[in-house]
Amino acid sequence: MVSLKREREAEVDDDDNEDRVPIKIGRGRVVEDRRSRHCPYLDTINRSVLDFDFEKLCSISLSHINVYACLICGKYFQGRGLKSHAYTHSVQFTHHVFLNLHTLKFYCLPDNYEIIDSSLEDITYVLKPTFTKQHIAGLDKQGKLYRAYDGTTYLPGIVGLNNIKANDYANVVLQAFSNVPPLRNYFLEEENYRGIRRPPGDIMFLLVQRFGELMRKLWNPRNFKAHVSPHEMLQAVVLCSKKNFQITKQGDAVDFMTWFLNALHGALGGTKKKPSILTKAFQGSMRIFSKKLPHPDLPPEEKEALLVTEEYQEQMSESTFLFLTLDLPTAPLYKDEKEQLIIPQVPLFNILGKFNGNTEKEYKTYKENFLKRFQLTKLPPYLIFCIKRFTKNNFFVEKNPTIVNFPITNVDLREYLTEEAQATEKCTTYDLVANVVHDGKPTEGAYRIHVLHHVETRVTMTQTTTQGCE
Repeated sequence: MVSLKREREAEVDDDDNEDRVPIKIGRGRVVEDRRSRHCPYLDTINRSVLDFDFEKLCSISLSHINVYACLICGKYFQGRGLKSHAYTHSVQFTHHVFLNLHTLKFYCLPDNYEIIDSSLEDITYVLKPTFTKQHIAGLDKQGKLYRAYDGTTYLPGIVGLNNIKANDYANVVLQAFSNVPPLRNYFLEEENYRGIRRPPGDIMFLLVQRFGELMRKLWNPRNFKAHVSPHEMLQAVVLCSKKNFQITKQGDAVDFMTWFLNALHGALGGTKKKPSILTKAFQGSMRIFSKKLPHPDLPPEEKEALLVTEEYQEQMSESTFLFLTLDLPTAPLYKDEKEQLIIPQVPLFNILGKFNGNTEKEYKTYKENFLKRFQLTKLPPYLIFCIKRFTKNNFFVEKNPTIVNFPITNVDLREYLTEEAQATEKCTTYDLVANVVHDGKPTEGAYRIHVLHHVETRVTMTQTTTQGCE
């Protein structure tokens, strides 16, 4: 048995033991410090300055080990021992209440005793929100406005993501995915992915952890403020993408979405044969009919001779997809009587004709040209449309301003399925859940998103979402 004297010496020497609580040791019993439930400094806590969205680093040492948040000024400090930055801060500025960001325990410094008080539970919930299955099941049925600590009202799930510098291209994709029910429900419960094992040294699982944390913050009904900063999520994106996507440089939302879907699928243990929550939600399949074309500079006789060979016959292949790319008609170059460019409009079903099995389009590669047509064989529960609006060449990027008109509900895709699929697919209609748009010039513009509020619009989900990444 450890003597009382030795225990007191351990209290002083062990500066960084985050789980240690000052206690009195009697014969065979442990008694908590009397001050733990009667801390006189709780009224000094300033909830309006608390922000747990940023990386958990000590503001002085920049270490992420054993970090505490000062609940009076909101700054992060390392340790709580006599020589630690948190201890020094408490003495210098008379800030006494600290929260361990890992263990979620509260301490009073410099007295160094644990604070036990139920009134602090709202702070730990903001730091680490949790959701029960019953709560998750009712998310789409509630239209209740919640009031944040700063007095603003908000709807959980429909809150703003801070644009740190030039990350709106990523924000809109993250916001759209957070409103896809099966994806949202999966990440709201950390138990769903906590047991996934990755190879040693693999950093990609950080993407899963940060996306789960962001999802829970977006849907938190007890936020202190009506907006969320995706800082930690975006840092994981920069790291896992090897700086291909950055916070300080504008990117393409479709490029980011493509990478994010595949990276998250792999990080969740998914493969071509093993599904993940992403493929269960978004993966469909299609038939691709491809025919090789002779080189255009060849004489007509040689072209005719080549077209009858086996190499130039139409080939059929099956392929899966996570989203469908839709092509816009070429924008007109002429101006109207007011010397302004005419902005054309096109119905969604016109550009969906690409997948009717009959429409052919020429695709050029560096060496060869192909004529292709597509037909869907399986529809996913949630369908993503990416409208190809930008064209890149060696000199500049052009943006097609064509407006796409689409219905908000009951988009029926049955006619784009093969006959076999039409007989087996029971539900082929979709309702709009999120729509991403791009405003401004190709290199200077910004992205924004429209998100469906289920209760307010009283739209019944039939099968899924259509997301237009423009």
